[in-house]
Amino acid sequence: MRKSHPIRRVVLAGAATVSGIVLLLSLKPASDPGSAQAAGVGAPPAASAQGGAQAAGSGTVTGEAAQTQYGAVQVRLTVSNGKITRAEAVQAPKGGQSDQVTANAVPKLNQAVVAAQGADIDAVSGATYTSAGYKESLQSAIDKAKAAGGSSQGSGSEGSGSQGSGAAQAKTVTGSVAQTQYGAVQVRITVSGGKITQAETVQAPKGGQSDQITANAVPKLNQAAVTAGSADIDAVSGATYTSAGYKESLQSALDQAGG
Repeated sequence: MRKSHPIRRVVLAGAATVSGIVLLLSLKPASDPGSAQAAGVGAPPAASAQGGAQAAGSGTVTGEAAQTQYGAVQVRLTVSNGKITRAEAVQAPKGGQSDQVTANAVPKLNQAVVAAQGADIDAVSGATYTSAGYKESLQSAIDKAKAAGGSSQGSGSEGSGSQGSGAAQAKTVTGSVAQTQYGAVQVRITVSGGKITQAETVQAPKGGQSDQITANAVPKLNQAAVTAGSADIDAVSGATYTSAGYKESLQSALDQAGG
């Protein structure tokens, strides 16, 4: 048996050593503890925050009619994103000296509401009763607006939006003028969701005894129209002609509103 040559053994040993070093180098871990982070892997970025609960949709809200010593007062508010943008008196005392008092007080009260954004407003000098009735109806309108705003926010699920009260937009329709023995009667109604939410008289007999009859009958007729939701309402005692004209114009308004 031939013995291996000494030089060949040295060459083989050296080759084996080099191969071993190369093998060890190739076994280095592909990543160290910080490699994933450096490569941008790991926890995903935080999702962008979704918007908070949306404010109540814009709309018009009418307070309940407040009866005063000189006649009814009723306030209507226009609300946009939870802010009062407009206030108006759809009913106010009229006839005789009341016309002057109303003309002076109502614009000031309307302006005060928008400025105060609430019912915490001062009475107008010389119009104590009108101011008190105004604030009472105003508070009723604010309460309705808050209730509608709360229901419109929904459960908060993504994409649900705040439909609620904004889903059915209010529509205001004015009926034809009905001529009566004592003067014209014309009715305007606000309809929302197929219901009459407000009724008001834009024309009614006036002058002399008619002022007193109108002041007594019109608030009752307006309230009856909202309660009944139709023109099927009773005449007010002592105001037969005015009641008949009111019902005629009311029916005209309902026809225009689609029944």
